[in-house]
Amino acid sequence: MTRDYLKKATLTAKSDATQVHETVKSILDDIEAGGDAKAMEYAAKFDKYDGNVMLTAEEIEAACALVPEKLKADIRFAHDNVRRFAEIQKSTVSDVEMEIVPGFTAGQKVIPVDAAGCYVPGGRYSHIASAIMTVTTAKVAGCGHITACSPPRPDTGVAPAIVYAAHICGADKILALGGVQGVAAMSFGLFGLPKANILVGPGNQFVAEAKRILFGRVGIDMIAGPTDSLVLADASADAHVVATDLVSQAEHGYNSPVWLVTDDRGLAEKVMELVPGLIDDLPQVNRDNAFAAWRDYAEVIVCADREDMAACSDEYAPEHLTVQAGDLPWWLDRLTCYGSLFLGEETTVSYGDKATGTNHVLPTSGAASYTGGLSVHKYMKIVTWQQATRDGSKAVAEATARISRLEGMEGHARAADVRLAKYFPGENFDLSADG
Repeated sequence: MTRDYLKKATLTAKSDATQVHETVKSILDDIEAGGDAKAMEYAAKFDKYDGNVMLTAEEIEAACALVPEKLKADIRFAHDNVRRFAEIQKSTVSDVEMEIVPGFTAGQKVIPVDAAGCYVPGGRYSHIASAIMTVTTAKVAGCGHITACSPPRPDTGVAPAIVYAAHICGADKILALGGVQGVAAMSFGLFGLPKANILVGPGNQFVAEAKRILFGRVGIDMIAGPTDSLVLADASADAHVVATDLVSQAEHGYNSPVWLVTDDRGLAEKVMELVPGLIDDLPQVNRDNAFAAWRDYAEVIVCADREDMAACSDEYAPEHLTVQAGDLPWWLDRLTCYGSLFLGEETTVSYGDKATGTNHVLPTSGAASYTGGLSVHKYMKIVTWQQATRDGSKAVAEATARISRLEGMEGHARAADVRLAKYFPGENFDLSADG
């Protein structure tokens, strides 16, 4: 049985890609050449904001005071979960060493990057959770300096809840700049900041393109496209819950794909019947996004069986993957390509997006086929070292000389030869390529 598309996307996440590269490159070049003053020009143009770019301690305190106590408690709850999960992740890598051969020791050392730049979206939605996800993981990793950067709103500045979240999670500086100019400020070390070693966090297409252009000069978490979500559901799933989960992710943006993959046609048809009403019930801005995403990007696919469902899911490699089906251990063992997995009706992508502790900065547009999301490990360099006694280097030097000559790399071979001659004078070694 071939897969049956009850609903097929008319567009893909790349269908509306605009030619932003030249625009973004021009802005980056301008700011790199013009420094703080040029960044301020772009802030006035795009952010329409002329307040302090670098928040003072007094401004941070004042913003924090505006956040309701209940919201502060929720932010602290989410921060604690993200911090504890990051600490567990960090414990999975450590400094190690081993004796390769007698007298020759090699090791691994884990070193956090010095300066991290965390971009926190604040345009259409105030992404409080992004501040928690990015700053907390950088802090746990041990970064020496953490900048949180978020777009200010005209006359009001950065959303107080974002300021509070960035502050309690450990940001050393909070920057009121949006878009390309914010990314540039962190990368180029403007306004007295250290140059970022790594840029992390979600953003619009201009932020994503800026990170793409700067990658190599700085590290990045990933090049992100529109968020996407896939639900795997069988006949046991609750159609209303499935439909609600799809709509909840479609509200991210007009081009945010959502997919339902099932082996039950009746469930698929019921979900398709429910989705329009759930979209209509959303507030206007959310409704417009979800309506366009469902109309143009959503797909509903009926597969032959659960194995075909799993194979279909792996082909899509979704950012978020929800399983609402029987035998959850089977799915956990079988599925291989996803950014984050949500097993069972009792959890949902929204939980992971906000408060459970796993990170919500995840690979999109099929990138989950080769990479995972943001974690404490992204801020950590795993480097190697070696040390040897003279006796310990002997066998390694002989092998190195012969392999190098076989490869035609005589200079490499002689770096081994000189040590053998110095440490073992009078000994004869057969160091020719043919042994």
